[in-house]
Amino acid sequence: MWKRVHVVSLRICSKDLQKTWSAWGYRLCSSAHPPASSNKPSTQPRTQAEKAKRRREKEKTILSSDVNDVVPVWSEKEKIRYTAALLPGEKKDTSLPFPQSYSPEYVEFGWYQWWEKQGFFSPEQHGKQPHATDKYFSFCIPPPNVTGNLHLGHALTVAIEDALARWRRMQGYKVLWVPGCDHAGIATQSVVERKLLREHGKLRQDYSREEFLKEVWRWKNEKGDEIYHQLRKLGASLDWTRACFTMDPGFSSAVTEAFVRLCDSGLIYRSEGLVNWSCALESAISDIEVDSKELSGKTFLSVPGYQQKVEFGTIVTFAYLLEGQEGEVAVSTTRPETMLGDVAIAVHPNDPRYQDLHGKYCRHPFTDRLLPIIADTMVDMKLGTGAVKVTPAHDHTDFLLSQRHALPRLTVIGGDGTMTSLCGQWLEGVKRFDARERVISALMERKLFRNKQSHPMSLPICSRSGDVIEPLLKRQWFVRCQEMAQKAVQAVEDGELQIIPEFYTKMWRNWLSNISDWCISRQLWWGHQIPAYRVTLQNSVDPEEELWVWGRTAAEARERAAVKFGVNPDHITLTQDPDVLDTWFSSALFPFAMLGWPQQKEDLKQFYPNSILETGSDLIFFWVARMVMLGKELTGQLPFRQVLFHSLVRDKYGRKMSKSLGNVIDPLDVISGVSLERLQKKIKEGNLDPRESMVAMEAQEKDFPKGIPECGTDALRFALCSYKAQGDDISLSVSHVLSCRHFCNKMWQAVRFTLAVLQEASSPASLAETHPVSSMDRWICSRLYSTVRQCEEAFESYQLHTITSALHSFWVHSLCDVYLESIKPVLKQEPSDSNEQKERERQVAMSVLYHSVSISLCLLSPFMPFLTEELWQRLLPYSADSIKNPTSLCVQPYPKSSQLEHWYFPEEEADFSLAQEVVRVARLLRAQCQMTKEKPD
Repeated sequence: MWKRVHVVSLRICSKDLQKTWSAWGYRLCSSAHPPASSNKPSTQPRTQAEKAKRRREKEKTILSSDVNDVVPVWSEKEKIRYTAALLPGEKKDTSLPFPQSYSPEYVEFGWYQWWEKQGFFSPEQHGKQPHATDKYFSFCIPPPNVTGNLHLGHALTVAIEDALARWRRMQGYKVLWVPGCDHAGIATQSVVERKLLREHGKLRQDYSREEFLKEVWRWKNEKGDEIYHQLRKLGASLDWTRACFTMDPGFSSAVTEAFVRLCDSGLIYRSEGLVNWSCALESAISDIEVDSKELSGKTFLSVPGYQQKVEFGTIVTFAYLLEGQEGEVAVSTTRPETMLGDVAIAVHPNDPRYQDLHGKYCRHPFTDRLLPIIADTMVDMKLGTGAVKVTPAHDHTDFLLSQRHALPRLTVIGGDGTMTSLCGQWLEGVKRFDARERVISALMERKLFRNKQSHPMSLPICSRSGDVIEPLLKRQWFVRCQEMAQKAVQAVEDGELQIIPEFYTKMWRNWLSNISDWCISRQLWWGHQIPAYRVTLQNSVDPEEELWVWGRTAAEARERAAVKFGVNPDHITLTQDPDVLDTWFSSALFPFAMLGWPQQKEDLKQFYPNSILETGSDLIFFWVARMVMLGKELTGQLPFRQVLFHSLVRDKYGRKMSKSLGNVIDPLDVISGVSLERLQKKIKEGNLDPRESMVAMEAQEKDFPKGIPECGTDALRFALCSYKAQGDDISLSVSHVLSCRHFCNKMWQAVRFTLAVLQEASSPASLAETHPVSSMDRWICSRLYSTVRQCEEAFESYQLHTITSALHSFWVHSLCDVYLESIKPVLKQEPSDSNEQKERERQVAMSVLYHSVSISLCLLSPFMPFLTEELWQRLLPYSADSIKNPTSLCVQPYPKSSQLEHWYFPEEEADFSLAQEVVRVARLLRAQCQMTKEKPD
């Protein structure tokens, strides 16, 4: 340490650094005093445990304070005065007195309505900007489900995407960012069904399809705008004139067109196959909507439709008696209720235990059916007894065995989760997991039960309903994916499509290389009804035979049927498939359907392919892969050139956001603040199970004992972008957002100081004419230049956390903590003709201060649009170029390092770091020597 100080002292001999030190170095050293109670200051760095403890104590202090104690509140008097004076869409009057303290509500009031009315977010405004370029930047928001409110995961998406949109717009790009909502077939239908049951005591089946859909549209029209209100509140600079809902007439036409084209090309086909079935929803769901719950052994779980918890994680062994001879074959299963659908017993051909039984039969104890014993290498000899029951209609592996051995497929569990008539009267209509216990009891009675053991297993769970998935045999519509998936893999391999971060490319390749066909039928009423029609011909020989056609309209389908089957169109009866298309099918068309496809509209010509897709990493297969596959197939082009994935937002404990945990936070509650009482009321108004509600409310009471303080939109957005979004999951705490709100206040006070300086002096010189004189001026100018360079490079690589870190560091540690303090003596000098040098220093310092603040606001604008607009508008009258400046910061040119090259002084930056090191060491020595304000002995 002493050696380091000695080196510094030699370097400090330069004239400029001596001046710097004499100006402010001693003051900084003398400003840090150890606490009077400190007997022996610690010089050891804090451990991770100590840091975590201090962080927890800080959070506890912040979040246990009263909501309104933490930040100043915009008074009712002020609120009435401003809201009454400001008409909707009118520009705020920033000539009014500047409030002493920062209030998010005050700052954010009115700006968005004015931006929207002025059309700043529309690409049509592009040509009016003097810095406009011939480049475009287009993308869509991942359309949130229309069912409810946004959460903090959506807020992260908005914060990142709006930062990119605003940055490109300020760069002069022609920007189109399209808002939209997804009709969310399963989720929306479930919400409306629960509403009708709660309010009217009616089930969906009590309505006709048309009546039920009217109820859904009524609900959508009442609640659908809530999400758009949240997006506006978050400051999202979306072009609302192009807002797109996936059930809009134009979008629905695009869905129909896509289905017909894919059918015509043979990529969509109808077939009988095993699908993942949710008995709670009575609908098929896709593979990627199935979550695997890993069980280590015997476990009791809640299942929709059952009062008591159901036992899982056990394996049952029972025996089938051989037909025509003594002996038995024991089989093991985790799903004994499916044994009613067994059609064979399979063994490995090389298993010595069963060599003599190949081709023999066993007798089913309940149906009297003969079960052949077949040999197949798919059987694992080492697993269980080495013999497996074959239930083709209820197991994916068994289905493949049935294809290889021409076995029948018997469906013994219906779509509603009850046992079918094939099981016999004793089980018909019984719920599947209740039937499980009856089957075990019946096996015991017949002395065929052998044992039940705890058994680790992976349980398939419906991500939509929480139901245990039942594989069922259904005739459905499927999309052939292999060929399209290979093209999607090749696009990444060839560099045509860039995935960011790059480590997702391996996951992309592996999943698409092993993709299965995609079941797109859903047994719902809400959604795009499949434009396929079952054909019934007059005098049909086999009424059970399925004949299908498809068409953009029923009339077109009739014409196609007449040609296909060579009959008179009048002799054809068409019945449209009652099923709807998977929601992910329609949302996969979003990048081009939102631009008017299949019509070749001007938007499609200008803005397709999209420039980028930004979304959460959890949608890589749900949405992104399907967009790429269908986009390439239907338009001949990739829907976008880059895919930017961000991490998932978790709570401060690292837990996934879940309503049942009480940690799902509405971003508006962070923005405006909310009481604990209101948070808990939201839980009660939800659709949670009463037991889950209790757990959720207890968690809220622990985490937010006094509610959530008002943080503001800018602080929330800045906090979200300050995390490294392209890495591990983000554990967001409200205390971190609140610390960003304190940063907003720091900026507010810095601009108050700047305005006070500007009011007492002549207008600052233009940027080009401002040439720093003193070392301090040169240092802060160079720091600003370096910060602009950092922002440029980080934006190009989408490293937003680097930008927020650089800007926070510049504002707090360079501009506020050092430069503002160091120039106060210079600015306080009275103008004097006798000392032109001092007056020149004063004028230059004022100009440097003005441009440092003004440019910094521009740099921050994509992240903090409301606060930066408010502050920039107040600085605007002092600009030497105010006549040329645009009316809003959001269309102001983004700062370029090339404009600040005359402000780059690398030597001053390097030397000043040494001066800062002197201060640090001096403070450390002072603490070690226990020097206080009092004069030492």
